Formats: sequence, structure tokens, C-alpha cells
Amino acid sequence: MRVYYDFHMHSCLSPCGDDDMTPNNIVNMSILGGLEAIALSDHNTCGNADAFLKVAEEAGIIALAAMELETAEEIHILCLFKDLEDARRFDREVVTPALPPIKNRVDIFGKQQFMDEQDQVIGEEERYLINATTITADALPSLIANYNGIAIPAHIDKSTKSMLSVFGFIDLSLGYRIFELSKNAPADFIQTHPQLKDCLFLYDSDAHYLQDISEAGGKNYLELDRTDKDAVWNYLMEKSEYF
Repeated sequence: MRVYYDFHMHSCLSPCGDDDMTPNNIVNMSILGGLEAIALSDHNTCGNADAFLKVAEEAGIIALAAMELETAEEIHILCLFKDLEDARRFDREVVTPALPPIKNRVDIFGKQQFMDEQDQVIGEEERYLINATTITADALPSLIANYNGIAIPAHIDKSTKSMLSVFGFIDLSLGYRIFELSKNAPADFIQTHPQLKDCLFLYDSDAHYLQDISEAGGKNYLELDRTDKDAVWNYLMEKSEYF
């Protein structure tokens, strides 16, 4: 059966995320669009994952904790976690110390708002989140494995902040086996990169506004035997393993 997903969405904790991108709005818009599995992936933080997961659980939709990490090379990589505590530890122990202590300029970049499950603002992140960490792309796959997570190079077809745009090629020896394509990826992208033919490709929205969240009916589905969180996670873990 097809399980439709969107694993790359930004809440109002990302300075580029619209104020309407609250946990409840994201979950409810995903359900309205026919999605069955979702993840919240703010820039370099899992700070709104707790509220998001609580709302998703109450609504009965499969949800994963996530973040969009920026490596030292300025490559965006989607980091997925099945369990909130693993995501929190990765955030606290790995990402937070690796993020430069540059203060956010709200007047320039926008607010970075923490929210609870009632969509109430409970604080703001003072450090500017859209920044390169000191974590390198080659170190990330084995590093995140220590936290039971999966690293997925984001929107590799884009001309900026992608592994292909930075390196000029995709090196499978780095350990990545799942890659994300944007909605507007060229139709022949996979055919023109034959070295990736055995990899899994995810089609996510990278939504910063509610209207950009994916809907069911496109390429954004997993073919699974059943629809539950374990099935989704086990499939992704299997596809992320080295050949």
C-alpha cells in the first residue's frame, strides 16, 4: 500500500518559517492533504518536535522528529529520528555545541519561536539557526547512527545548499543511501545520475508556508505492507544501510 509522506517542513522556529507554521496547523494541513507520515525539520534544531509529536499523536498521524542540519561545507542534510529522546540528545550533545553563537536579528531574519501543543509561544531561540555547524558531511552518517538517526542529503537537485551544488558530485563512499529531491526536480534527474540508481529518493516539500505542504497523489509515497510508525521507520532504516 502507498503511504504518503512529507518529511521536510519548517515551523515558526525556523526564522524563514511563516508564523502560521505552528504544530497544529502543520499537522492539520498535512491531514487535509491526505498525508499519513510527516516530520518537522527546522534548521539545526528539534526545539518544536515535542509539541509537534504530541499534536500528531493526538490526531492519529505518523510523525517523526527531525531537523535540517547545515554541515560545515554549507550542505543541508535532513536528519530523521524515530524517537524524540534520540532527537533531543542529538540536538543537545552534537548540534548545539557545533552551532556558532551568533545572535539572531529578528528585524532582519525573523522570529524563532518555540511553541507548545496548544500553539502558544513559550519562548524564542536567541541564536541564529540558519548557519553552518562544524559538523562535516563525511562525519555525519556514522555520528547520527549513534543516536539511532538517519541522515539524508536534502534537495540535492537544487543549485544552492545541496551536496551536488557544493561538491559537484555525489560520493556514495560517504555513507549516504537515501537522497531527497525537491518538487521541481528535473524529470530525468535519476537517469542522469546512474550511480544513484539503487538509492532511495524522497520527494519532500521543504515547506515554509502552509500552502506548500505536500499532498497525497504525487511521487511522495512509500510502498509498505502496513501503515504504522514501525513500518515507516524500518523501511527507511533498511534503505539507509550501506550496500
